[in-house]
Amino acid sequence: MSEVSFPPLLSGHAVTGPEDPFDTACKKAIIGCDAGLVTYNLAPDSLRAALVFAPEVPLRQAMAMLPTCGVGLQNALGALAPPEVAVHLEWQGQIRVNGARCGGLRCAASSTDPDTIPDWLVVGLNIPLWPASQDSGDTPDETALYAEGCSDVEAPALLESWARHSLHWITRWEDGDTKALHTEWRGIAHGTGEDTRQAGLSGTFLGIDENFGMLLRAGDTTHLIPLTSLLETP
Repeated sequence: MSEVSFPPLLSGHAVTGPEDPFDTACKKAIIGCDAGLVTYNLAPDSLRAALVFAPEVPLRQAMAMLPTCGVGLQNALGALAPPEVAVHLEWQGQIRVNGARCGGLRCAASSTDPDTIPDWLVVGLNIPLWPASQDSGDTPDETALYAEGCSDVEAPALLESWARHSLHWITRWEDGDTKALHTEWRGIAHGTGEDTRQAGLSGTFLGIDENFGMLLRAGDTTHLIPLTSLLETP
């Protein structure tokens, strides 16, 4: 496996084979690992990684780490991929490259109570490098990074860049610069103003609130769907 280096405050733990770094990160967080641990699996056809956090704010606010890591990924690809490659983020965590879905982010925490400060929170990243099938016509809305003109983007370099850019935005968020993060995310958000379905509700995706909750307009009612609704059970 290629050597991967991380910026200060972050440390790496490589896994191999079928081991899912997201599951590994959750297990280590439950045991009590340090915040800033990056678990990763660099397979020939995919990049999978996860980042462990130790929030100091209630889960409702801490969930901002999910879109923050998405912005970090978009910035990383912006630095490494050809300039014509477009990267956007869906509210649910999916990543779109040149309009098609290309992996995504997921999140788990020690608690699902929005008003409780969780002991830990983990954000996972999965990016397919090569398509699962040679016939892309079978899944026209699904793609892989190397199928979109990014074959020169090496997985270790992308992982390092994702960690650096995510840490940059995490630091700005911790320093109170939430406006910049919101502006950055809105500029690369996919589906704003379009009809969608989330949490059993159908409507128009109007945007986000201060905690990145989805504002969904259904008829005369605007629903707020919190990011905590996306939490997975570790």
